[in-house]
Amino acid sequence: MRVVIVSDTHIPKRAKQLPAALVKGLKKADVILHAGDWVDLSVYRELSRFAPVYGVAGNCDPPKVRKAFGARRILELDGWRIGIVHGDGQKGTTQNRALAAFEGEKLDLIIFGHSHLPYKARHGRTLLFNPGSPTDRRRNPLYSYGVASLGEKLQVQHVYFKSRL
Repeated sequence: MRVVIVSDTHIPKRAKQLPAALVKGLKKADVILHAGDWVDLSVYRELSRFAPVYGVAGNCDPPKVRKAFGARRILELDGWRIGIVHGDGQKGTTQNRALAAFEGEKLDLIIFGHSHLPYKARHGRTLLFNPGSPTDRRRNPLYSYGVASLGEKLQVQHVYFKSRL
């Protein structure tokens, strides 16, 4: 199973549409996961044209988006347990908040966003992954999203690109 992972799309504030490089990846997706800061439900509708979409709301999402998605989600895909959270909050690092959101849960992968900083590291038995942002790279030289391959093994990687157009 091929899973495209996005976060912090911030459409229409940071971009008017999904970047072409992301759209290319979405065409191969079996499932799409979004870790919040959609900003508008039109992003969900656009992503849904490619594959089923699951996600959570972020701190920049309006009440309508928060109501549609909630703040935290656990799902099982192809036998792998995956948690999704935005990662915003007051105490600690974004990574630590993402881990704390699922304390006591046995998860294979935790997906988070908020910082716009691509991140991939193992914390115990759990892989912690931030895809970065496809529309707001902040201090990063490139925009990014993630791709996970779910099968006998769980493999996750970043996809980097230059233009948000």
